[in-house]
Amino acid sequence: MPARTGSELIQALRESPIELWHRGRKVEDLTTEEGIAGGVRSLAARYDLQHRESEKLLFPSPDTGDPVGMSFMIPETREDLVRVGDAMHRLADFSFGMAGRDPSYLNRAMSAYAAAAGWLDSAHPGGGANARAWHREMRERDLALTHTLINPQINRAVSAAKQADPFLAARVKKETDAGLVIKGARMLATLPISDSIMVFPSTLLKNPEEDAPYSFAFCLPNATEGLKFICRETVDYGRSHFDHPLGSRFEELDALVVFDDVFVPWENVFLYRDVKACNEAYAATSAVVHMSHQVICKNIAKTEFLLGLVSLMIDAVGIEIFQHVQEKVAEIWINLETMKAFRRAAEADAALNEHGMMTPAFDPLDAARNLYPRLYPRMVEIVRLLGASGLVAMPTEADLKGPLGEEVHRYYQSARLEAKDRIPLYRLAWDTALSAFAARQVQYETYFFGDPVRMACAIFHSKDRTRYMERVREFLRDSAEEH
Repeated sequence: MPARTGSELIQALRESPIELWHRGRKVEDLTTEEGIAGGVRSLAARYDLQHRESEKLLFPSPDTGDPVGMSFMIPETREDLVRVGDAMHRLADFSFGMAGRDPSYLNRAMSAYAAAAGWLDSAHPGGGANARAWHREMRERDLALTHTLINPQINRAVSAAKQADPFLAARVKKETDAGLVIKGARMLATLPISDSIMVFPSTLLKNPEEDAPYSFAFCLPNATEGLKFICRETVDYGRSHFDHPLGSRFEELDALVVFDDVFVPWENVFLYRDVKACNEAYAATSAVVHMSHQVICKNIAKTEFLLGLVSLMIDAVGIEIFQHVQEKVAEIWINLETMKAFRRAAEADAALNEHGMMTPAFDPLDAARNLYPRLYPRMVEIVRLLGASGLVAMPTEADLKGPLGEEVHRYYQSARLEAKDRIPLYRLAWDTALSAFAARQVQYETYFFGDPVRMACAIFHSKDRTRYMERVREFLRDSAEEH
């Protein structure tokens, strides 16, 4: 099966039902469930987009020659890498960057794992062959993945092994000739409305003996027996696209994943019981670099949307003459050009990694992924400041068409727009900055790659600053010699 269509995605979700719980009830059909079906339809439309723009979004499978998703490519040249980036930007643009877990994100992780098969084999015999097989399966069937990598937030002062119950965090309960049995929980699976799950190794493992049962990486179908997804409440309240233009389309859901004696066949396992390898996996496979490449493409699309949105808002009510308004728009434009420059630098300085995969330079991407969680809340604040009271007083589609429609048309017009055009624009701004969907987006971006403080500490410890220090020392020595 080459790159699939939206209808094929929907059919797959119906034929392989996932045990997904929402508001205390097991969801029987994701494709029709209120509050969830809108996200499924948008995901399906994303797959249809591949076929409408196949020249940019698809490439010939190295195995069959059939068209497959560009984000599955293992690039060998900078030109290939730029093509992958352009495809990921276009797919992110489809949701204005609001679908933070577009399938491209984990497609890049799995591609990096497949390319690094030799390293995986050295850590877990057969792990590399398993990764290559899963990558091939994903590419040829065009599967969508969710993933999970952190333990439940119960007692964060102690390790998983020292919790009140050692099976609160997902761990190996039993090892058999055929595979592993996993019991416990992991978070945070975004986009559980997908085909399979990639269970990443934790990067916070410390004790080789104590943490060994928590050390693993594998993939499984979401419909695997004993695998449960307990979702937060949806932020799609079943309203129209007019009233909730983003929430009604791009709800991804986030879930706690429960492994209730889940069986994992050995052929699904990439890493096992090697604490050091699990801690190093992101960097050693370059998965974190390729995932960050997708994220910066997403963030560019998101910032382009914000720039377009605020520009339409100020044009609608004629406030472009004010300097503070111009300054705020300029701030978003600067953020956009900064993200674009980071992407260009990462691609321009790309090089083959030790596994033969053309890989973006990480430092620009690392800077971008640390900076954006600080930029995004501020840009959303700008939407709020420019919208002011207009964001909290916008009527609904029913008001526009209801008995008071004449008054609504009269009093909700703006300097350059009739009410029928201004109201949907400002409802879009509300869904970007004030709604439950908007609040989740801010929280999501803030913690996209983890605790911002811990990430900054990682930069402090990992980035070499000695040459800059030496330049200052040399200047001080020269100054002393002059006296």
